[in-house]
Amino acid sequence: MTDSPPGGAPAALVTGAPAHRRRIPLRSTCAQPHECPRPMRMRILAQIPLFAGLSEADLDGIDKRMVSLSWGEGDRLYTAGEPADHLYVLAAGHAKAYQSAPNGQDTIVDILAPGDLFGGLTTAGRPAHTETVEALATACALRMDTAVFRQVLVEHPQVGLRVLDEVAALLGGSRSDARQQTAVTVADRVATTLLRLADRFGQHGVSGDGTLIQLPLSRADLAAMTGSTAESVSRVMSRLRKDGIIESGRRWTAILDRDRLAAIAADD
Repeated sequence: MTDSPPGGAPAALVTGAPAHRRRIPLRSTCAQPHECPRPMRMRILAQIPLFAGLSEADLDGIDKRMVSLSWGEGDRLYTAGEPADHLYVLAAGHAKAYQSAPNGQDTIVDILAPGDLFGGLTTAGRPAHTETVEALATACALRMDTAVFRQVLVEHPQVGLRVLDEVAALLGGSRSDARQQTAVTVADRVATTLLRLADRFGQHGVSGDGTLIQLPLSRADLAAMTGSTAESVSRVMSRLRKDGIIESGRRWTAILDRDRLAAIAADD
């Protein structure tokens, strides 16, 4: 949600925070070894739904089989077509998962946040990655060999059952997204995407009833999430700002009137 004049979210939207904060990304690293503190790793693993109910000793056993790696903004954690031989858990930062069409147009299939599990799990048994994952900002992730993860499934059958549920949900979600992109207008898709981002990443109530989304997404990223063009997305975003439904700046968007945005999303 860039492409606006530089500057962070206004002070009215982030109580007690500076108006803007510059990020200094890591130098392009390509999976640089990273010392992620053990308490942080354990906290992240405990938040993953797949591992819900496991004891601290169980989580410690999983943690010892993972390595900590870091990537700079714009670095690829992996690329479509590469062997899907690792499972990842994002520990810090954000990343986007996208697929590229033969005409060069990208489609963003997911925005990843700390605690998200991705990689070998999402290939549903295929030997190669079907999507590329790229760091949106400095990112740290825990990585495990998929063969080692299979050992975890043998040791903890309840995790295996949750994996089946996760894969089924991923397949159902991809079908739903495909239907959405063929059934509605660009305005509907942009509104639906903003609502989804707000539900997942939004800081609610930071300014009255508004919701702040702090993600470094460009208009091109939003276009890739909605199956549209950057120009069309810019026109929709400008109209939403003019109507007082949203406000936006560099690396942030605030939803000021969710009801009106939801009405646009439902207008298919």
